[in-house]
Amino acid sequence: MQALDGITVIDLSRLLPGPFCSMILADHGARVIAIEDKKFLADGLFISNINRNKESISLNLKTAEGKEIFFKLIEKADVILEGFRPDVVKKLGVDYDSIKQINPKIIYCSISGYGQNGPLKDSAGHDINYLSKSGILNLIGEKDKPPSIPGVQFADIAGGSMNAAIGILLALYNREKTGKGQYIDISMTDGMLSFQAIPLYMYLLTGSPQERSNSLLSHRYAFYNTYETADGKYISIGALEHRFWKNLCEHLKVPEYIKLQYDEEKKEEIINFFRTLFKKKNLAEWEKELSDKDVCFAAVKNFEEILNDPLFIERKMITSIKDKKGQNIPTIGIPIKLSETPGSIRTPPDTFGESTENILKELGYSENNIKNLYKNSVI
Repeated sequence: MQALDGITVIDLSRLLPGPFCSMILADHGARVIAIEDKKFLADGLFISNINRNKESISLNLKTAEGKEIFFKLIEKADVILEGFRPDVVKKLGVDYDSIKQINPKIIYCSISGYGQNGPLKDSAGHDINYLSKSGILNLIGEKDKPPSIPGVQFADIAGGSMNAAIGILLALYNREKTGKGQYIDISMTDGMLSFQAIPLYMYLLTGSPQERSNSLLSHRYAFYNTYETADGKYISIGALEHRFWKNLCEHLKVPEYIKLQYDEEKKEEIINFFRTLFKKKNLAEWEKELSDKDVCFAAVKNFEEILNDPLFIERKMITSIKDKKGQNIPTIGIPIKLSETPGSIRTPPDTFGESTENILKELGYSENNIKNLYKNSVI
């Protein structure tokens, strides 16, 4: 038993935001059928590891036969997910207004860069652009240097995928009560703007906007900072609450700094002291030394280190799955831990269009029908 057993999702999206969202739903029991387009395979844009627990069907929606197959799929579907620019699905004839005529209970979710309305709705963009427009990128990087592009796609996933998953679950819950489907408009830029909660609070409190690497929670003070260790690695200190700062200062034998946690005149002196101090020992030594001191610290891990981290292994966040050849491959686990209806990694990612024939047979197409669909480039 899983939370989304019995829910069918038709995923028209590409790249990262939509497929990551549908992976979340699939991990918790939804049947996800990913509608793929061969031109994206040629571009090398098929990210296989976020397609676990899904079925992949290759379908050309620009053909009448392809659209007919799609309409058959959505007759019994619960959710449609798409990530095209606004109006693309309307041109294809698979927009919400068209689909709800066939399935009034459908929940239709669109993920786009700037939303379905507004002056930028038709503009192209990527993660870096959504971070920029929302003001997030301006807060990332070193002080007095250009903004730094993060190595993971925050706008795509946090602004797009996760908000879409939340919206879909809210709509499913509402449908249980009302019997009505609805349309969901997710803008990745909107999603990232919502992350400005603390910067807005601080702006209203102080009258000044936050500066890159020079704010309460970003390098301005010693208690919330990163430091290099003797072996060229890094440690993060997050001793925001005074009790944690007190514990750290007492352990490092600098009790005079306890009352100077927010001191503007002494902040550079304290930061420089910590920089010098942390460079005296290797990261492993600091980890051992601070492990029981209740000071809010963590080693800055690289990717290979997290793959072998006991925390993630015990919590099954680093696990493995057998691929189609029976080989164990590492995969990231399921972060939402439900006690009664836990998610699961059941099947490895389909290869591109792997489930096409099985799904068509399920819809009543014969072997001969399928051969003709291949011949006419419908699938």
